[in-house]
Amino acid sequence: MRKAKKIIRYINLNMKLTSIIVGFLFLIILAKMGYVSLATEVDGINLTKMAENHYFLKETLYAQRGVIYDINGKPLAKNANSYKLIAYLSESRTTDPENPKHVVDKDMTTEKLCNILSDELTRPKCIEQVGRLLKQEGLYQTELSTWGYMNEDEKQKVMSLDLPGIDYIELEKKRQYINSSWASYILGYARSNDDGEIEGEMGIEAYFNDELKGKNGYTEYQTDAVGYKLPTNEEFGEEAIPGEDIYLTIDSEVQNILENAVTSFTKGKTQQWTLFAVMDAKNGNILGSATNPNFNPNTLDGLTSYLNPLTSYTYEPGSTMKTFNWLAAMENNIYKGDEKYLSGTLNLSDGTVIKDFNNVGWGEITYDKGFAYSSNVAASNLALKLGVGKLMDFYEACGFGKKTGITLPGELQGTLDVVYESELANASFGQGILVTPIQLMQALTLVANDGVIIKPNIVSKIVDSKGNVTYEAKRSELGSVVSKENAAKIRKLMHDVVYDSFDYDLLYAPSNVEIAGKTGTAQIASEKGGYLTGNYDYIKSFLGFFPYDNPKYIFYFATKQYVGDGASISTTIAGAIKDIANALNATKGESDVDVSKIIELVEYAGKEVDTVRDELQKKGLTPIILGGGKYVTEEYPKKGTKVITSSKVFLLTNDTNYIMPDVVGWSTNEIIRLCNILNIKYTLKGYGKVKQTNFTTNEKIDLTKTMEIVLE
Repeated sequence: MRKAKKIIRYINLNMKLTSIIVGFLFLIILAKMGYVSLATEVDGINLTKMAENHYFLKETLYAQRGVIYDINGKPLAKNANSYKLIAYLSESRTTDPENPKHVVDKDMTTEKLCNILSDELTRPKCIEQVGRLLKQEGLYQTELSTWGYMNEDEKQKVMSLDLPGIDYIELEKKRQYINSSWASYILGYARSNDDGEIEGEMGIEAYFNDELKGKNGYTEYQTDAVGYKLPTNEEFGEEAIPGEDIYLTIDSEVQNILENAVTSFTKGKTQQWTLFAVMDAKNGNILGSATNPNFNPNTLDGLTSYLNPLTSYTYEPGSTMKTFNWLAAMENNIYKGDEKYLSGTLNLSDGTVIKDFNNVGWGEITYDKGFAYSSNVAASNLALKLGVGKLMDFYEACGFGKKTGITLPGELQGTLDVVYESELANASFGQGILVTPIQLMQALTLVANDGVIIKPNIVSKIVDSKGNVTYEAKRSELGSVVSKENAAKIRKLMHDVVYDSFDYDLLYAPSNVEIAGKTGTAQIASEKGGYLTGNYDYIKSFLGFFPYDNPKYIFYFATKQYVGDGASISTTIAGAIKDIANALNATKGESDVDVSKIIELVEYAGKEVDTVRDELQKKGLTPIILGGGKYVTEEYPKKGTKVITSSKVFLLTNDTNYIMPDVVGWSTNEIIRLCNILNIKYTLKGYGKVKQTNFTTNEKIDLTKTMEIVLE
């Protein structure tokens, strides 16, 4: 009995201990639950984040990237994202019948979708297949097979229908460049980054990336165990703000002409690069800029350099710089256009020898004529009179040695490092200094605007998603650099380069508008010091404007190490400017030269002399017959050369008994041409027209004798 009582007491004691232990454990569990319910992190695990990830989905709403347009509103770059349509079929998504979240009218939805996703030929098949997919039973959602793949435009059209239960999934983000390699160095390109956003990496796309990309939004909502959005759950978030649209100053018609000209010029020819650009002289708008090489922004095929030739290539400009050297002399009151100097060679005090491009010059000529002939000696004389300080100050006032500030990435400023006499002489004709094409075009605006420099623009306006204009380009004057009189004077000199210097310069003249300009041929610096010496180691260029009587447009052409003849350059420029003048309605003007009187010579070799003589005279040209033969063997100027009516055309015949024509009153160019055609050595004395020679008129020419030419 006593033993039984002990057992009972033992059991009771164990039960009490067990109860105490259980109770204690229960208290621990309650405490733990309370701690967990209040704590945000337990055992290194963020419970709040874990709960959010489990029950809520936060989705980024990517902003629509802005479109890049030309100045007339033609799209040049836009989004070409791809999407997949999905349709919610389950009625469980809808809690408010007035605001359905699933496909209600399946036939109507099918018809409206197929109006966008198919054409007339494929619409019956689309309606049959999409209709079948939308009428499936027991599915929460479905994809619309191959019909559901959409581009950006199709997605916008579908979503604008606001069809219940129709949504989309974004598959890929990318940018589309409508015209492929067209203006590629201006537009640049943009690509999707690791975060799924499109980022500009070059050109306008990079410079205005913040404006174009907009601001992403987000949506946050609760999901069920499968991951579908709960229809009864409230949705939170912020709407995405679309990027701004950018309207460039580029005119598509002008750009097309430039692209075609550069493509034709470089086709099958070796060159390191070629640039052709046009600017509105009055407001600084860049209307077009074509380059070769270029690249396709859609694929990046052809991309070998990230530098835009318009703004990021620096090089010695050559004789185009004489325009600003002459202006500096005018503004500093040391220029007298009718003052004469001895052309050919100039010896500097340090032993440097400056030579004109033909090595011998043209005897004593005026500085006005020296500009037309592109005389290095004349340029050096003027620069030496000015001195380093005055010439460099003027170059800086024209914008050289500093960035223009055009809104394109990677613009370079060039250099004006000139100290010594020889450096000053070289700088006068564009060697030993570095400039960019955009600087040259900006500087020439002072010639077109009576001495006032205009800053260049590449963006016309920026428009936000609500249609508000947030930026609009305006004419920006950078100051008056030269007087109105001196601007007019240099315009006339640039006009004479084309129409009153050498016959080959007439090749630059379009047939429908009168232009003015300055040629340039610059040596290329060698990495080993000095200059390259190959036959094609030059940068050849032309800087000009049109119409001559009222300059509205500036153009610049340059090509580096082009393996081809100069005629290809001049005819390319003339042809493009002719088309651009037509496109811009800039063909009319009251100028000194009637462009309708410009005649392009045809092939006369092999024809009878009498027939050719009559044909030339009917065109208003003056034939000079050399030799008594019946047939023409050669003509000068050559076939394809443009000449003005009353110009002389020299005809060699199949007879070498050349009779001396009456040359009194001939121009210097004409008498030199006669000597060159017949390989006669000559000397020049004086300046102007031919007064006399030591050859007797109407007598046989002695080809071994030197012709002494007196000019007045």
